Amino acid sequence: MAKAKILYVCSGCGSSHSKWAGQCGDCGDWNTLVESAPETGDKRSGFAGKSNTAAHIQQLEDVKMEAETRTGTGISELDRVLGGGLVHGSVTLIGGDPGIGKSTLLTQTLAAISSTLPSLYVTGEESLQQVSLRARRLGLAEKGLQLLSETCVESIITLAAKAKPRVMVIDSIQTIYTETLQSAPGGVAQVRESAAQLVRFAKHTGTALFLVGHVTKEGTLAGPRVLEHMVDTVLYFEGDSGERYRMIRAVKNRFGAVNELGVFAMTEEGLKTVSNPSAIFLSRHEKPVPGSIVTVTREGSRPMLVEVQALVDDSHSPNPRRVSLGMDANRLNMLLAVMHRHGGIAMYDQDVFINVVGGVRLTETCADTALLLAALSSFRDKPLPTSIFTFGEIGLAGEIRPVSNGQERLREAAKHGFKTAIIPKANLPRKNDAIDDLAIIPVQRISELMEAAISLG
Repeated sequence: MAKAKILYVCSGCGSSHSKWAGQCGDCGDWNTLVESAPETGDKRSGFAGKSNTAAHIQQLEDVKMEAETRTGTGISELDRVLGGGLVHGSVTLIGGDPGIGKSTLLTQTLAAISSTLPSLYVTGEESLQQVSLRARRLGLAEKGLQLLSETCVESIITLAAKAKPRVMVIDSIQTIYTETLQSAPGGVAQVRESAAQLVRFAKHTGTALFLVGHVTKEGTLAGPRVLEHMVDTVLYFEGDSGERYRMIRAVKNRFGAVNELGVFAMTEEGLKTVSNPSAIFLSRHEKPVPGSIVTVTREGSRPMLVEVQALVDDSHSPNPRRVSLGMDANRLNMLLAVMHRHGGIAMYDQDVFINVVGGVRLTETCADTALLLAALSSFRDKPLPTSIFTFGEIGLAGEIRPVSNGQERLREAAKHGFKTAIIPKANLPRKNDAIDDLAIIPVQRISELMEAAISLG
C-alpha cells in the first residue's frame, strides 16, 4: 500500500507545501507550516446555496437599492460596534483572549433577541448543561433560546435548515469540522472549509451568523488569514481578562464604521454597557499631579476623553528605557527627538514611561501633544491644571498639525467641565462655532506648545 502523502499547510495564508520549511514561500511568515493530512473528496460539497435565477451582467445604474434591515441586539454598545444593529445574512467573527467574555456576550445577545427572533446557540466546546448554567448564573431568560451541541458542519447546517433560526452562534469555529476532509478539527483546511459552508448557508437563508474565533499568543485570530476576508465583520475584544472593563473594536465592517469601539463592564450579571466611557478613563485626581494630561481621541464615530500619564526619571543604565503602554513606542522615541531638536529639552539620559489610563489603545496621532506635555510636566516636576486638555499631531519639523473633527472634540471636553484647550491653530473654531466658557490656546510650533505649558504650569 502506498504511503499517504503528507502536506504542510501555512496557518497564515493557507497555501500547501510538499516539504516543511521555516518560512512560507507564499506569504513570507516564519514557523507557520503545520503538518496536515491530504484533503480528499469534493470540496464543493455541502450547502451550496444555489439560486433559482441565472447570473447575468448588469449596469451599475440598473441595480435596485434595497434598504438594509437591521435588528437591535438589545445591547447598545454591541449595536454601535456593528454599525446600528444586526443585518440579516451578515457573518460576524469575534475574537479575543480566553475568558475575556466572548461566550458571555453572545449568550446575553441571544437571550435578549430570542423573544423576537428564533435563535440558535451551537456549542462545540461546552456541554448544553454548561451553557444552561451560565445563562442561569447571568439571570437570562431561558424561553425561546435553542441550544445545539454539535461539531460536524453538515449536521449543523441540516438541523439549522429545519429549525430556521434568524440568528445563530457558532462557538467556536476551531472546533467545527467537515466530513469531506480527513484532517483533524482546528486545522487550516478544516477551519476554512467549515467557515465557507456556514457563510454560504447564512447568505442563502438570511441568517445573522456569529463565529467565535480563537486567538494566537500574538493576539491575532488563529487559523487561516482568509477567514477574516470571508466574513462581513471582524470584532476584537481588547483589554485584559482580569480587568473590569472590556472593549470591543471593529477592525472590519461592511455595514458600519471601522475602528468603532464598544465599552463594557464585567459584573456578576455579565457584561454591562458603559454609556459614557470618557468618565471611566479619567482619573480625576484630587489635586494636580506632575506628568498627567487629558487628550480627546476619536474611536469610530465617537469622541472620547482619555488620560495620558508620563513618568520621567534619571536613568542608571547607559541605555535609558523607553516604555509605552497604549501608544506606539517608536512614536515615543520620535517625539522625544523632536522635543530635543526643536524644543531644546533633552531626555537622552532619562527613563521615560508612558501609560494610557484604562488600557485604551490610541491608534491615531492626536495624542502627540499630550505625550510631550505629560513628559515635560514629569521632567520639570510641575503639574498642569486639571482643567486643561490638548490634542494635535506633531511633525518632524516641529510643526503642530491639525486633526480631524476638532469641533466635536472640543464639545466633548467642554461637556465634561474642562476650561482650557491647547490645540493646533488650524483647528481653531470660527467665531460662530465658539464654545462658551472654553479658553483656547492655539499653537503652531512645538516651542509655542512648550511655552504655553510652562506658563500654565
